[in-house]
Amino acid sequence: MPSMNSSATHSPAQTPLHGLRVVELGQLIAGPFAAKTLADFGADVVKIETPKTGDPLRKWRLLKDGTSVWWQVQSRNKRSVALDLKEKEAQDIVRQLAKDADVLIENFRPGAMEGWGLGPDELLAINPRLIMLRISGYGQTGPYRDKPGFGVVAEAMSGLRHLTAEPGRVPVRVGVSIGDTLASLHGVIGILTALHEREKSGQGQVIDVALYEAVFNCMESLLPEYSAFGAVREAAGSALPGIAPSNAYRCGDEGYVLIAGNGDSIFKRLMHTLGRDDLGNDPALGDNAGRVKRVAEIDAAIGVWTAQLTVAQVLDALDKADVPAGRIYTVADIAADPHYQAREMIQQVQMDDGTSLAVPGIIPKLSRTPGSHRRNAPTIGQDTDAVLNEIGLTSAQIQALKDKCIVA
Repeated sequence: MPSMNSSATHSPAQTPLHGLRVVELGQLIAGPFAAKTLADFGADVVKIETPKTGDPLRKWRLLKDGTSVWWQVQSRNKRSVALDLKEKEAQDIVRQLAKDADVLIENFRPGAMEGWGLGPDELLAINPRLIMLRISGYGQTGPYRDKPGFGVVAEAMSGLRHLTAEPGRVPVRVGVSIGDTLASLHGVIGILTALHEREKSGQGQVIDVALYEAVFNCMESLLPEYSAFGAVREAAGSALPGIAPSNAYRCGDEGYVLIAGNGDSIFKRLMHTLGRDDLGNDPALGDNAGRVKRVAEIDAAIGVWTAQLTVAQVLDALDKADVPAGRIYTVADIAADPHYQAREMIQQVQMDDGTSLAVPGIIPKLSRTPGSHRRNAPTIGQDTDAVLNEIGLTSAQIQALKDKCIVA
């Protein structure tokens, strides 16, 4: 495997967001993922954590030497400052950081920042150029604003969870925190858009991202179909409703192959490969609308064919026919896949104890100023002294705050 993305050879000054100053508040996934994305491309991200315990993500899922390996992805390229935000002195430090920051990211429940005197009215008064990303379950307004909201609830409210199931069976989650991640990416889009606008106006602004809205934004034709036809889309398992054929088919070795034969010419090639030119040349199946009407017949024909072959045999035949298809990967498949490696999507990073850890590569891939892994995820408060020195605190002042357990 490649030991590092080739972009790691670039100096920090060559990264596209070099010089962008970001303060990250909040914890776990949504806010920190947005900050991680900016950090990957050169932003100086100062992450504010609770002293002693830090971000709870440090203890999520599988731990290595007491720390989650997920942490090494979510917090790479960041600096950690440990502050007790309940204390006025810590709140004053955040204000000092915000004074010279370009972006502040938070994902607390609405009202929490205002309770600390760190709401947008206060921070934008200190720094009118500040761009403040606020990610929450339901947004900063509306009747649900004060309800606790996690990504899984947002996935349900957006309509996604209703669709992720086999017909008649309990809806299942996607398997990862997709609601949080989609909200993060929408937040990054908002930040970059606001930065562009600031070049013209000189003014910052607040970006309000609700978890459920980020997922709902990706629900394609769900609402207009209901509006125009009263159609309530239902769960369809592995099929893609209204587009045929596109499904997962069981093979003779008990594995599954995903086949997307829904293009008109692709469908003909698929049917020819199956030995079913009678279907491929049927004028009634020449377009998607006709195929949707007879999708059960088409799926059955494909299933009969795949059941006689192994996954590898099916994929080999479909590759030769130029039909889009693929097997369902496990993470072991991903780690061994030559395309992942060729695209530098699997990086080997050296942890502080000298061991190696495989982590996902950086996207999107920029040709001239790519992102890079410049720094491992920090320990709790690893950069407290350095960052506080940067905003003018002396070593004696920092030590006094440490003695009162306000910083760590």
